[in-house]
Amino acid sequence: MSRGKSIRIYMADGTVTGIRHAEIVNWTGQGIACPRNKVSELTAWEEARLPGVYFLFGRGDSSEKTLAYIGEAENVLKRLQNHLANKEFWNEVIFFTNKDENLTKAHVKYLESKLILKAHSAGRYDLENENQSNESLLPRADRDSMEEFLDHLRLLLGALGHKILEPLTTIGVQKTPEQITNSNQKENVEQNILRDNKLSMQFKHITAQAVQTDEGIVVLKGSEALARIKDTLKGYKKLKEDLIQEEILVKKDDDMIFMSDYLFLSPSAASAIIAGQPMNGRTSWKNESGKTLKDIEESVTKNL
Repeated sequence: MSRGKSIRIYMADGTVTGIRHAEIVNWTGQGIACPRNKVSELTAWEEARLPGVYFLFGRGDSSEKTLAYIGEAENVLKRLQNHLANKEFWNEVIFFTNKDENLTKAHVKYLESKLILKAHSAGRYDLENENQSNESLLPRADRDSMEEFLDHLRLLLGALGHKILEPLTTIGVQKTPEQITNSNQKENVEQNILRDNKLSMQFKHITAQAVQTDEGIVVLKGSEALARIKDTLKGYKKLKEDLIQEEILVKKDDDMIFMSDYLFLSPSAASAIIAGQPMNGRTSWKNESGKTLKDIEESVTKNL
């Protein structure tokens, strides 16, 4: 099994929306989240004057996705003061520096390049970065240290409320040697069905594939959907129209196809979008053995 991590978060003014300092026990890195209107208070934080990488988060005008910008600086605070004047979209910054002051310009350039690649690959947020950052050439030992830094950074970033680096599913994600060893251990398939297990749905002449994750259900790229949008679709009607507008669903012959993986918060939402009408996702999605989600969940609860 994966090893657990202990995270400490210090709320400077005692609120969850103010400046927060986050750290993982026994790691020299640190993350600081700060709302835009309190950036001036960072002048009292020495951690903000160090080399590091940062994320600006806000909302764009043309998408419901969160908009983000990823950058690096030898002095994070100085760069943020520049962004206050030149970038309007953001309302929160989260930056990462090192307590032992061992991060150099080359290190943070390497981190920035990797973070942009990971954020693009995850596809959760729209990135304002116009160009891909050039990766710094680092000695092998430094590269390994920075890859470890990235792993811890990702955990802290998620704990601070942003999953920008998290892949929607583990399909196609390269595993570490430790993860490979763990995955080879015998596990009870029924008890772990809610963690990235393959599902499929057939309705009329269309077929869709998905995996269920900790966040919901991810319909996979290439899955089919009916083009129709019935009036009974109600609350999901706008969602389907938005997916078409964003070209996540595109026309293919008389039907539609998913052009990328897409996360739905419930199996019924995924089923409704695919069928163009309300459907019970707990009975329409089945695993490779033909069991519905309803049957699987009930078989798990019987053993509790």
